[in-house]
Amino acid sequence: MKNMQNPITQSKAWQKFQEDLGETSFLEQGTDYQYLAILKKTPVGNYLYLPYGPIAKDKKAFQAALKSLSALAKKHQAIFIRIEPQNPDFIKYLPANTKKTKDLNPKDTWVLDITPDKATILTNFSQGTRTRYNTYAKKGLTVESTKDPAQIKHLVELQNKLFKTKNLNSFSEHYLKTELAQPFATLYLVKYHLPAGQEREENTPKDGQILAASLFFDYQDTRYYMQSAADIDYKKLPATVALLTTALFDAKEQGIKFFDFWGIAPEGAPDSHPWKGFTKFKQSFGGAPVEYAGTYDIVLKPIKYHFYQLTRRLNRFIRRH
Repeated sequence: MKNMQNPITQSKAWQKFQEDLGETSFLEQGTDYQYLAILKKTPVGNYLYLPYGPIAKDKKAFQAALKSLSALAKKHQAIFIRIEPQNPDFIKYLPANTKKTKDLNPKDTWVLDITPDKATILTNFSQGTRTRYNTYAKKGLTVESTKDPAQIKHLVELQNKLFKTKNLNSFSEHYLKTELAQPFATLYLVKYHLPAGQEREENTPKDGQILAASLFFDYQDTRYYMQSAADIDYKKLPATVALLTTALFDAKEQGIKFFDFWGIAPEGAPDSHPWKGFTKFKQSFGGAPVEYAGTYDIVLKPIKYHFYQLTRRLNRFIRRH
């Protein structure tokens, strides 16, 4: 399995994306460590956030990264430092003033090695997924890719429709459009076309209707499956399989070695886990799990941190009601 120590969220490319969003960030490199820290501002005070960072070679490098972060936090009067180390072993080296918090980026993900030949990759698909892949074109589905930020409207519409039924919050159109404007991002769209010789029935999509959309990020040797949504009214059509397999085999043709399906439910999670369904779907393409350390807060100002937590809980309560 791949070395997971160099994620896109700790890169110069991600810093450029943060700058385009109007965020302040700091990319620091030391001996055997590197981190991208984003300065987050709240009514209570500032904090530093390192998505899937810091990156460190070993214990000594990790501790050096924490020391550098502590100085940066002091300079910007941060209440706490929110980190997500790649290596779960680093948890035992965290300082005593560290608290486990809700994972922001997934602690568990699913990665497929796409270096074998196409026939071998298809052999490792589940039978159901392989059948959907072999038949999606006959069912009138086509897949296209674009880097045009204006086309993000299709993903936004599908996410709004999907998330409304699940009472979830989606990213703003500005955020998604800014993502697609980055060189590393590509948007894939699945369209429906009425198969030749068939008449449109009442429960089928309109000709040319977008049924699924997803953003994919390419960084070094990996393609990441990121923001995504499919039309819930046409679940019987294999739009998501069409989308994923096209993006997967396109990546292979471009010489990319790994396909990261992003978050999954942790091993042994109960059937009631909200990610259980799409975890089984992602695993149906073959691959293997990858575990990270999770999200932790290094608390520098305990009283302000307490008020920050209270404010967050209050905001979540208000949103739910």
